[in-house]
Amino acid sequence: MIKNIIFDFGDVFINLDKKGAMDNVLNLFEMNELSDEIHAINILYEQGLMSTDEFLEFYLDNFPDHDRDALLDSWNYILRDFPLHRLEFLEELAADKKYKLILLSNTNELHINWVKENVNFYEEFKAQFDAFYLSHEIQLRKPNANIYEFVLKENNIKAEETLFIDDTEENIVSASKLGIHTWHINPETDDITSLMSTKSDLF
Repeated sequence: MIKNIIFDFGDVFINLDKKGAMDNVLNLFEMNELSDEIHAINILYEQGLMSTDEFLEFYLDNFPDHDRDALLDSWNYILRDFPLHRLEFLEELAADKKYKLILLSNTNELHINWVKENVNFYEEFKAQFDAFYLSHEIQLRKPNANIYEFVLKENNIKAEETLFIDDTEENIVSASKLGIHTWHINPETDDITSLMSTKSDLF
């Protein structure tokens, strides 16, 4: 039986527009496409191998005519929506107190800061979880760590009693290799709210 639920933040609770973010960055810096160097820097940051300060410093060094706020705005375009009904679903689940709820965010520090500033129920949302981890920070501290194994050990929970919910195939595969149950959601149909009925065999 499932005793723990790990939610991925991006696309489970917020709607992301990654193409829109890239288009906005290209427009900001008046480029038709990302150079190989910029693409490599973006990957390093997404993988948690570069701090936010280092990431911003690279852009500001290479594009001195742009200020920090303009850069932040261009990257935060990725966050398009944070539907209130998903918070309501989470509150109902947390009130049941049947499961340990854990939030794992692949969104980085830039995006989390945007959420804090623009979502007026962020603190209320975060309060529903027993633990909250930024995978970006985990990888900065422990570059070779398996993020899902790290979360299991940190919370002293068993893989076979844990469900991981995400929309990214790569993450689903990585978690399932540890014996964690997984549910690959479709954010476009918003099927996060049908979680309990859909996975009734596990609950």
